[in-house]
Amino acid sequence: MQSRGEASVTPLVGPSRWPLRAADLLHAARERERAGCIPEAIERYESAIAAAQRDGEHALLAEALRRLAVLRHHRSEPARARELCRRSYDAARQIGDDVLAAEALNTLGGLDVTAGSLEDARKTFVRALELGGSSRRLRARVQQNLGIVANIQGELSEALARYERSLAAYRECGDEHGCAIAYHNLGMVSADRERFDAADCYFRESRALAERVGDVYLQALCLVNHAEVDVARQRFENARQSAESALALFDQLGARGAKAGAYRVIGMAYRETGRLTLAESRLRSAIDLAVAAGSVLNEAEASRELALLYQAMGRNQDALRLLNVAYRLFRRLDARVDLVHVGGKVAELEGTYLAVVREWGQSIESSDGYTFGHCERVARHAVAVARALGLDEQAETTVLLGAYLHDVGKVRIPHEILHKPGSLTAEERAVVQMHPVWGIELLANVDFPWDLKPIIRWHHERYDGSGYPDRLKGDEIPLSAQIVGILDVYDALTNPRAYAPALSVAQALEAMADCRGWWCERVFRAFWCLVTQQTPEERRPLE
Repeated sequence: MQSRGEASVTPLVGPSRWPLRAADLLHAARERERAGCIPEAIERYESAIAAAQRDGEHALLAEALRRLAVLRHHRSEPARARELCRRSYDAARQIGDDVLAAEALNTLGGLDVTAGSLEDARKTFVRALELGGSSRRLRARVQQNLGIVANIQGELSEALARYERSLAAYRECGDEHGCAIAYHNLGMVSADRERFDAADCYFRESRALAERVGDVYLQALCLVNHAEVDVARQRFENARQSAESALALFDQLGARGAKAGAYRVIGMAYRETGRLTLAESRLRSAIDLAVAAGSVLNEAEASRELALLYQAMGRNQDALRLLNVAYRLFRRLDARVDLVHVGGKVAELEGTYLAVVREWGQSIESSDGYTFGHCERVARHAVAVARALGLDEQAETTVLLGAYLHDVGKVRIPHEILHKPGSLTAEERAVVQMHPVWGIELLANVDFPWDLKPIIRWHHERYDGSGYPDRLKGDEIPLSAQIVGILDVYDALTNPRAYAPALSVAQALEAMADCRGWWCERVFRAFWCLVTQQTPEERRPLE
């Protein structure tokens, strides 16, 4: 059954005024599509459909319907695209052409991927494989699509196997362009698995074939993605040169959005070789291009790399701000569009986030031999207490990062007060007690993905109301702040400070038992069980 939009289409006519044949119209439509003249291609596909129906040419009808479905999909018309795919499938089944029917299913599976229905897509692709697997060319494309689905779901081993089968099928039918795409996909998944030797070979093969068949865009993609492998292997000059070559190709094609990835890799190469000003410029360009093109993935990855640059420059607040931008962007990633394992990207960013926060926490205390390692020890033990209390993974991450940054405000305490060997005066103690507030002020412009600020501000509050800076009492104090607070006290007692020698574990526990009203009973019991059940080696302070 034809849709309303297609019922009124009149077939184009040739010079003799006779209607053109469906085959000629289909060929003309393909030519217009390859030339990027999409409205003209659509018009010709619709004319081909009308001509095929008029002449009873079901095979041509099935093919024209399927190709029009692809264009409707690219024009964000999913309902029309699905209807066309189903009509293509029905036309092919009517004449018993299993390969054409499988082609329609393969396209329909692609629509399922775009809709985010990955399991439906996988089932549809498998049906296409079962129905039309006798066609090596179709088998190659379907295996490739199954590899993409596996990659999105984070099943890298299956993705690798699917891409290898796709490559074998493309080789069997002598399709060099298909081989080039398969090699590129193998390079990508090998790089994700850190199999860099294999990735090198795959990207080289893909690029060579892309040059032979004249696919300039794929050549440029190979250069950019191979350059990322070079950065990972510390071949920075190779990476820069490859990315510069990719820029020239993207310029040739007018593909401005694609240039974001090349600029990002150039920025990474400059950063790793100490050319920080150039690195910042290139990474900024990458972000601007990604934003202009609406590429969330490129913007997120460039933001993460710029954050690492700021970390290297000691601009920790700027680094955290960019990491938060990247985190929000990675959370917005749409696997349907970006064809990536979103969970893997977020996990990778969380690792970067932890590294930056941890390094900043260490830098705060690095000038003080007495407190060096304090944040690390507090973080390690605080996570163990959080786990003992049954907190979820998100809460554990909050406690961990909050522990690393809990003393960030101490950077504003004058050196002579912070390192004073004797007792503090009342005025000096008041200055020290401002560090939780100063910590919040330092991070005022950082919108954390985790709720860290209560830990930073309230880790010195006490359950009995005697703490600072806000004199909170009881359950007004968040559990995360109490956990970090109790480990902060324990670490201070068991490690030497400028004003006091270290206590033994037993002495520290005795002192804390006398003050157990500073924390809720639940937190105190979890802490007590953790410390008393540790082996002597586990109790030993970190060097």
